[in-house]
Amino acid sequence: MEQWIIASIIIGSLLVLLMTGLPIAFALSGLSALFLLILLGPSAMLMAVAACFKQISEEVFIAIPLFVFMATILQFSGIATHLYNAMYVWMGSVRGGLAAGTLMICTVIDAMSGIGATATTTMGLIALPEMVNKGYNKNICMGAIAAGGALGPLIPPSVLMIIVGGYAQLSVGKLFLGGVMPGLLITAVYSAYVLVRCYLRPQDGPALPRDKQISLRSKLAALKSVILPIALIVFIMGGIYAGIFTPTEAAGFGALSALLIAAAYRKLSGSDLVGALQTSLRITCMIMWLVIGGGCYSTLVNVTGTGNLVLQVLQDLPFSSTTLTVIMLIIPLIMGMFIDPIAITMICVPIFIPVINSIGIDLLWFMLLFIIAVVIGYITPPFGINIFYMQGVAPQGTSVMDVYKGITPFAFAKIGCLILCIVFPQILIWLPNLMD
Repeated sequence: MEQWIIASIIIGSLLVLLMTGLPIAFALSGLSALFLLILLGPSAMLMAVAACFKQISEEVFIAIPLFVFMATILQFSGIATHLYNAMYVWMGSVRGGLAAGTLMICTVIDAMSGIGATATTTMGLIALPEMVNKGYNKNICMGAIAAGGALGPLIPPSVLMIIVGGYAQLSVGKLFLGGVMPGLLITAVYSAYVLVRCYLRPQDGPALPRDKQISLRSKLAALKSVILPIALIVFIMGGIYAGIFTPTEAAGFGALSALLIAAAYRKLSGSDLVGALQTSLRITCMIMWLVIGGGCYSTLVNVTGTGNLVLQVLQDLPFSSTTLTVIMLIIPLIMGMFIDPIAITMICVPIFIPVINSIGIDLLWFMLLFIIAVVIGYITPPFGINIFYMQGVAPQGTSVMDVYKGITPFAFAKIGCLILCIVFPQILIWLPNLMD
């Protein structure tokens, strides 16, 4: 059978299975096992088993359950409420200040969790009702919260970066540092959009009345609530940058620090701890099944020559390396409208890595671009996952179309930031290069 026919069947079958709604992990692993059996015989099943064990035994993946546990402990600790209250007293007197401040709080939560759902669901429950009650436009509030929460997989410590580092054999520490600048850039662009829009349209984000504005003394007192979260972020990233500990060790320290913060806020009850452990177990199992499925699919792509065929097709295109890079980034952008970002990583990374190596592009730079492109999928209609998280915590009667209207400007802003990172590579690689 012609190689291109085999490749078409492998890729087409996966897309069909995904459209049926079959869980992605089982689609990847089941399809891989089936085609290995058909194409190479029963002995090839050992390849699937070996791929599973290889993936789950990668040391870097030990960080995943620890960072997930850290995120769930912080979610139970009430830290988001303390952060929001501090932001409220500082930003409430500015048009659009509550929405812009909520974006900044989402960024802080993202930097402590590494998961896209944490900030969206938490701030959707805390900040959205408050802003709507203050007269803010509901759509822009939902867009800001969903977009801000979607930065979790980009801003370290990111679970997605750990997975990409494991597959691409890249330093997770460098990936973490590479996510800092684009994360801050996107947050700044989001905030600027909100503030400018509310300045031009005061009805979308009115400032607090003068009689309800907070004194400077109260503002300074509110800063106490941000000390522990900022200290945790500096502790984790500073330790990795200084070489004091690896990302995996940082995950352990982060989990312990989260417990201490929860204790400091007096939110470390037995029931909360059990709930955090159960949530961590459920999320970690889901992620590791995806990792196993991705390992099986990667094996299938390699042994059937599908990866080499894609490489040859792209090399034969009369395009420059920059154009090929853009093409490879458009693919996850489109897939992100329909498929989970981690699944996109499992499908695309094994195919893209040989292409990147062959055209001489910095693999670290491309993988950071790839992560940004994949993370855009969290907020792109029709099936961006954060859109549905947002609708789930929004007031009753909120339609998915309302969330679409709010999130679309932020999606375009994020694509603009991706283009900036392509044009100016130093945005991504300046901090990681300092580790060399």
